[in-house]
Amino acid sequence: MSNRIIIAWALSLLTGSMCHAEDITIHFDGSKAKVEQQVKDSVTVEMNGAHVSIESAFQAHKLTVSVSGKSDDGGLILKTDGKAKVILNKLDLTSQEGAPLWLKNKKKVEIEAANGTENTLTLTACNDTVNNKSAVIWAKDKILFSGKGTLNIVATGDGCRGIKCKDNITIEDLTINVTTSGNHLGEKPLSFGGFGGGMPNFGEGGFPDFGGGGFPMGGFGGFGAPADSTRQGGFPMGNFPRPDFGGGFPPMGGFGGFGAPADSTRQGGFPGFGGFGGFGAGEDGEEGGGMDFGKHKYVSPAKGIVSKNIVTINSGHVTVTTNTPGAEGIEGKNGVILNGGDVNVTAIDDAINANAVIEFNGANVVARSTTNDAVDANLVDFFAGGFGGFGGFGGGNNEQNNDPAIIITGGTVYAWSQRGMPEEGLDCDFSPIEVSGGKIFSVGAGMGEMPSVPTNDTAKQPTALLLGINIVKDEPVLICDANGTLLDTLTIPFSLKRSSSLITTPQFKVGNTYTVKTQDYEKTFTLSENFTVVR
Repeated sequence: MSNRIIIAWALSLLTGSMCHAEDITIHFDGSKAKVEQQVKDSVTVEMNGAHVSIESAFQAHKLTVSVSGKSDDGGLILKTDGKAKVILNKLDLTSQEGAPLWLKNKKKVEIEAANGTENTLTLTACNDTVNNKSAVIWAKDKILFSGKGTLNIVATGDGCRGIKCKDNITIEDLTINVTTSGNHLGEKPLSFGGFGGGMPNFGEGGFPDFGGGGFPMGGFGGFGAPADSTRQGGFPMGNFPRPDFGGGFPPMGGFGGFGAPADSTRQGGFPGFGGFGGFGAGEDGEEGGGMDFGKHKYVSPAKGIVSKNIVTINSGHVTVTTNTPGAEGIEGKNGVILNGGDVNVTAIDDAINANAVIEFNGANVVARSTTNDAVDANLVDFFAGGFGGFGGFGGGNNEQNNDPAIIITGGTVYAWSQRGMPEEGLDCDFSPIEVSGGKIFSVGAGMGEMPSVPTNDTAKQPTALLLGINIVKDEPVLICDANGTLLDTLTIPFSLKRSSSLITTPQFKVGNTYTVKTQDYEKTFTLSENFTVVR
């Protein structure tokens, strides 16, 4: 066999198994789809109207699927054993039930928005969550979002999330807009409830019932709930009797019960613990406004971006908006890492949440929550050292945990909670915040004078906590040095009096004097140490 024949034979093998421009091309057109399939070895394609299902055991190279066109009732299911790339090229795809892009992937899939294109994926219903995944994009393994185009993720159905992945989510380069507007599908009963009710009037009965469960030795009942209130509870393992004391301190409001019972509407709280109910309750035990410490757990809340592992944003423009209770913006169970790009999250619940460390390493971030924490890192189990008899209370308590839960090395971190006490801009419960660079301006009430803070050791860039700052909607907040030089300015889209605000800029130096001004507030202070509290 001549060398020329051998080379030709080798090239034919390579071109038969190496990449094509698009191995599979799908074009949606109303109620139907057209599919062109270049690779058929170990790859099967099935179609039912505008619903396309691809199953691939192909691993010779990264299978590439190019998708374009428009359909108001379609979807793509891609099941792959090897790596794959889905190129979105002027795609407008709506699913009437379940994920319009469902990835049953065993290895990483890249989702690319083609250069200069705008692509929209919409999900209108998530009722059949057994056979159809309840997210606009649902992935079993790692996914990477890339490209120089735009991807709009729109979830309008109840219980419909934007993006959900059982592994890592990475975003870079592209512009991605995630919006969810559906309601959650219900509430989960919790083992522990919240402080509810109002504090009864001593003159009319003293403390309310202590029972409703509790530790075997008793436990706490509903502080402030009258005798007939459902806001009782207690730690749900006990057998202490329930005397009905009735009455309480209605005018002030106060504490309800640890561990509200199943019929209570004031459940939730710190993970596995509970929380606080509504302060300011009246004589009838109903909420009267003020602080609402209650934490709820929901069935299928309409979250924005959810990973059961880590969410990483390296670059690009990421906007996430959620519109219903329980709907967090970005959630990475094992961490959130924001390395670069512009990230803007507005959520009803936590804007950015993790049961692990959250890192800000250079991204320009605006995180805003209307009813909860803006950034919430739950690194420490509550019972490892928590509330009252469990060993203290207060974020940044270095005696509880030495490992930082929020790490800020650079970029801009604007973290705003407009709910009022006790929600925070930056919340890491019983772990400190570590600051070594970047600009920070948080807004939140915190737990009085105990918000989550750095320590003198973890404030490697000098940082101040301002207590009592008054935030006025859309009025500029100015940070100046002693010479009047403007170091930072920002506007905040809501008003909040007596806020606790954590601030720093790279220009801050220990021993120097600075001024923070708003319309109704001006405070000049000297950074006496790495972490300085300013009252």
